[in-house]
Amino acid sequence: MEKPDELLSTIKKLKMGNKITVTATINAGVKKVWDYYTNPEHITKWNFADPSWHCPSASNDMQVGGKYSARMEAKDGSFGFDFEAIYDEIINGEKFTYSMADREVTVIFKEDGSKTDVTVTFDAEDQNPLEMQKNGWQAILNNFKQYTETN
Repeated sequence: MEKPDELLSTIKKLKMGNKITVTATINAGVKKVWDYYTNPEHITKWNFADPSWHCPSASNDMQVGGKYSARMEAKDGSFGFDFEAIYDEIINGEKFTYSMADREVTVIFKEDGSKTDVTVTFDAEDQNPLEMQKNGWQAILNNFKQYTETN
């Protein structure tokens, strides 16, 4: 039988085994894309998966150990939640990694001429089907693409 610490480590590794990746190519340079993705003034304009939702507030202390926080809620007020994470790694203009309580997310920015590829890879949670999670994160990234390209 495994010791409690070993068991906890094994469970965490198993949970982190289901990685989901979403991508988008943004018709803008990496400097603008990075700014629009990380600046709270912009985050509140695109950080939701469905038009019936919004992101009324966000804060971002973009440094290792700094906290990211965004409020996501239905516009009718029927449901909402706070999305919070702590930064683990930041390579300005290229990539960052942050951790939530039980999951990790990596966002990579790769400039290709006048376009920037954004790739988000995250550990799946165990409350919702994988396809639903992927579709939700992809919808948010698609909102980001549309907002960035039209502003």
